[in-house]
Amino acid sequence: MRIALLAPPGVQSLDIVGPAEIFWEAERRLGNPSAYEVRIIGTMAGPITGTGNLHFVPDCTIYDPDEQIDTLLVAGDPSLNEATADTIAWLQRRAPEARRYGSICTGAFLLAKAGLLNGRKVTTHWECADKLQTEYPELLVDADKIFIQDGILYTAAGVSAGIDLALALVEEDYGRDLALIVARYMVVFLKRPGGQSQFSTHLVAQMSKRTPVQRAQEYVLQNLSSHLSVEEMAKQACMSTRNFSRLFRHETGMTSADFVETARLDAARRLLEDTSISLQLIAFRCGFGTTDWMRRTFLRNLEVNPLDYRKRFQSARHPAL
Repeated sequence: MRIALLAPPGVQSLDIVGPAEIFWEAERRLGNPSAYEVRIIGTMAGPITGTGNLHFVPDCTIYDPDEQIDTLLVAGDPSLNEATADTIAWLQRRAPEARRYGSICTGAFLLAKAGLLNGRKVTTHWECADKLQTEYPELLVDADKIFIQDGILYTAAGVSAGIDLALALVEEDYGRDLALIVARYMVVFLKRPGGQSQFSTHLVAQMSKRTPVQRAQEYVLQNLSSHLSVEEMAKQACMSTRNFSRLFRHETGMTSADFVETARLDAARRLLEDTSISLQLIAFRCGFGTTDWMRRTFLRNLEVNPLDYRKRFQSARHPAL
């Protein structure tokens, strides 16, 4: 089956290379040269310069005669350069003809502009999710998912998530056993634990620049094991509770309670990654009180429990602090 990867100028190189490697390995393991045929499609003639200064020679362009496409995937461009009218028209014509279509990373913006995501549940790189939702309010953007299937539409999150999506497509086409073999060979998860939020820096983005709120936030970060009520935070900001709550939400886009939970979660993640201290001690230091409460917080926010998070992300050196 033919896999068409549309590569815009400035394409994120791993959006092309990652899925291509997965499909090639699946084909190799099957011993069937026709299992997957990956074709890179350019939006203009000539080589395509991708990130990392890699250069791709497309197999064809959107101006060449149409080829049959089984799966059409649109790769992302970190710079979010404006797509040409010809590219959008090509997508509007070719995507509905494919058995399935989708995007990797910011490729979702091209599909959205083509009107191919309207009313659909989609994802993209966490850093661009708010922008996608704002520019295309008719979309249902889930910023935390690694990839999402909505009917014949598949959208993947940032960069390496194209590998996750390609493995899911291999599993759909040829079964779990083959997908697992490919994942093991590539040294990646068949189904990665958790969502995008485990890789993003939400807490930094949500730090307010307004002095009263920032003062309260700094107090939280320095006193995670304390009882951090909204009243205590308002006191640190020298404001009434009501005014503080209103200003906090306005400046950060979240409640003070959500900020406290995020701060504790971030601190716990760092301790899980960088130390070997017990879960009980981590829960105490970060203000969760009990390991059960910490576990529920991890599952609710990251879809992975603390123990599994540590197994996945703990660094080689992890002192007992």
